[in-house]
Amino acid sequence: MSGISTGDISVAGLRSPLIQAGPEDASEAVVFLHGNPGSRLDWQALVESAVEFGRALAFDMPGFGQADAPRDFGYRIEDYARFIDGALGELGVNRAHLVVHDFGGAFGFCWGAAHPDALGSVVMFNTGTWSHGRWHKAARIWRRPLLGELAMALTTRRTWRKALSNGPNLPEETIDRMYDDFDRDTRRTVLRLYRATPLPYPAAEGWVKALAQLNRPALIVWGANDPFLGPRRVEDLQEPFPSAEVVSLPGSGHFPFADNPSGSAEAVLPFLRAQVGAEATDSPADGPRVTREAASAS
Repeated sequence: MSGISTGDISVAGLRSPLIQAGPEDASEAVVFLHGNPGSRLDWQALVESAVEFGRALAFDMPGFGQADAPRDFGYRIEDYARFIDGALGELGVNRAHLVVHDFGGAFGFCWGAAHPDALGSVVMFNTGTWSHGRWHKAARIWRRPLLGELAMALTTRRTWRKALSNGPNLPEETIDRMYDDFDRDTRRTVLRLYRATPLPYPAAEGWVKALAQLNRPALIVWGANDPFLGPRRVEDLQEPFPSAEVVSLPGSGHFPFADNPSGSAEAVLPFLRAQVGAEATDSPADGPRVTREAASAS
């Protein structure tokens, strides 16, 4: 991991591994928030690339990756938002440019709506607002007592590979790394998180309204072949971020940063270059929503 330093952070006694690049004393940073079943390592390439702008970092969420999974952690979206706030405090970050994916969107939106002065901009990979829609099939199973536990018990490396290989090509090492992290604690975390998160989520409408009033600069990078989230979610994300630019990756699925790292970097890095270090301002309320299609992975 050339150019990346590693370590741990501790928030209220909960340990989480960290990767970061750039000046570690900088109070402004690009902060990458993973989803399910991800970890800080989802963002390794982008963290290293974002160093040209300053500080970039990613950490494991409680119960995911190699982070602690204490039984007394709440495992609600609000609990993860509080963990993010504590982590940024420990790291000395008081202005964050969020890059989020999947459940990382909910965690980040909840945190950002509560800390408007600290939110600089947002990049979104295949996530939702949690104010619309219904859960995909796997999530509906996980939310059901006993059935969810049975599904977790029957998840083997073979079935995992089959599920994640059904669609745009993810690197085998990415699929295996995710499975290696999907241990007993993480499976229990997933069940608790999904069971604590009905759709629509009761608090989500408040996040959407608060973020829409802020209208921070935003970019939506969308894997168009996502088997879990349909294209309607892009429209949903433009409610909290009405001036967001949209970049579609036609050959990508739910994990664009993994199945098309070059296309993802080409979309994200110019946006971050314009935001990091810029004076904090709201985007124009009537700013254009630009939609463009990026090249597929070769």
